[in-house]
Amino acid sequence: MLILGIETSCDETAAALVSGDGTVVSDAVHSQIKLHAPYGGVVPELASRDHLRNVRPVIREVFSKAGLSPSALSGIAVTCRPGLSGALLVGVQVAKGLAFALDKPIVGVDHLVGHLLAVFLKFPGAPTQPAPEYPFVALLASGGHTALYRVAGPAIAQINELGATRDDAAGECFDKVGKLLGLGYPGGPVIDRLAKDGNPDAVQLPWPMRRKGSLEFSFSGLKSNMLRWVNEHGLPKDEQAQKDLCAAFQRRVVDTLIWKALEAARAERVSTLVLAGGVAANRELRERSAAQAAPHGIRVVVPPFKACTDNASMIAYAGLHRLAAGENDAGALLMSPHTCLPQSTKKGRGKRDN
Repeated sequence: MLILGIETSCDETAAALVSGDGTVVSDAVHSQIKLHAPYGGVVPELASRDHLRNVRPVIREVFSKAGLSPSALSGIAVTCRPGLSGALLVGVQVAKGLAFALDKPIVGVDHLVGHLLAVFLKFPGAPTQPAPEYPFVALLASGGHTALYRVAGPAIAQINELGATRDDAAGECFDKVGKLLGLGYPGGPVIDRLAKDGNPDAVQLPWPMRRKGSLEFSFSGLKSNMLRWVNEHGLPKDEQAQKDLCAAFQRRVVDTLIWKALEAARAERVSTLVLAGGVAANRELRERSAAQAAPHGIRVVVPPFKACTDNASMIAYAGLHRLAAGENDAGALLMSPHTCLPQSTKKGRGKRDN
């Protein structure tokens, strides 16, 4: 089985070929970071136009890398939601055109399901780790989403949301604080690098929404406190002060994510916690989550760095389960709710789409 995955939900144009056992045969990503950096965030219209320019060259690249032709495909999987509507539309229409031309089945994939299953991907030459066993609890933290899920299997019906952000996502908070501190876009990787040599106790910041028993998140207050601190004290006056402030901010975000994730794992009585999404590439989150989970008998599993951020390999892997079951969305409206994880009905629930 060979699946072509296509991902255009936000600011990465990606394609990948993945075999039936989750091995990534080839993958390619065209990043739009430089395009959006002057604006401090993703501009939807620019994103969709750039996807339109690059989606076909990226698809051709993965077939060229693999030395295969499109006729070798068993099916096509494409991100259909959530995300920027114009960006999603580019990938969906290209995928539908390919499926029609090649007479191959096609399935839509929820972008979040892709992140939740990215931990099962196998990259040739990369260090391997035992794959998690179902069920597990997953913390999905990215620029557009922060939520906890119980994952009992790869199908949408087997994934249940346990709690989510009421406002900003963790990655969004990182990026906005990075912009506030003049660190550029995206801010998360820069803050992580600076925080490594900072003192997290040098600046006192409040815990964001630390309520025992609640698995929901809120990061808007922490962002506001950072703004208030800068208004009162000004931007850090030297490099060490900047590192200390970044360390204090990152510590609060990471503490909150780990604390809530372990609460969820214990409540669900599972022994595995999976980290997913772009924030799962954060150094401190990866290191401290494993250390804090071990005393509770909980194993932390994290995808390789390249599988944390948006990529098409995870979309192909999530789609292959539907294709293997004989499902086919050809002729269907791929961006309809039937391909989407159910949304929390709790009051105050945050954003569903980017």
